[in-house]
Amino acid sequence: MKLLVKFIESLSKFGAYLSALTLIVMVSFILFEIVLRTVFDSSTFIMDEMVGYGVAAATFLALPHALGEGAIIRVELLLGHVSVRYRKCLEIFSCLVGLGVVWVLISFVWLRVARAWARNSVSSSIAEVPMWIPEGVILTGLCLLFLQLVALILRQFIAGPDPDAKTS
Repeated sequence: MKLLVKFIESLSKFGAYLSALTLIVMVSFILFEIVLRTVFDSSTFIMDEMVGYGVAAATFLALPHALGEGAIIRVELLLGHVSVRYRKCLEIFSCLVGLGVVWVLISFVWLRVARAWARNSVSSSIAEVPMWIPEGVILTGLCLLFLQLVALILRQFIAGPDPDAKTS
């Protein structure tokens, strides 16, 4: 079980690295566009579209790692006042609810990706980006998020008692 959790964490970390690379590419593209506009009085005419795809990719690829590292804002009003056993039960319950929500999102995005692939849908810009590519990146991030929620549930069973938690 620990090996599976470590594997999922590695996948999430890889997603975070891809997210960071996406941010670097976006900033570089914006700087390139600035130089084109100011020095050469020209444009790529696709910067806003590509940066939009980049923001979506960076968000969805970084989300699983942020969740696994506890970097997402949490309201611990209830968790801070219950025993370790109830805290674990609440953590598992919230992860199960999250799994359900993420599964619905995965199902919806999967249908969009499959439809875009089957119809050879492209964006309406001059770039004509095949829509299955940005939607597929979002699907990948959601799948990583689903796996990270599974890892969080597994961690509740393999982790020892939390020294900061209130004991009963």
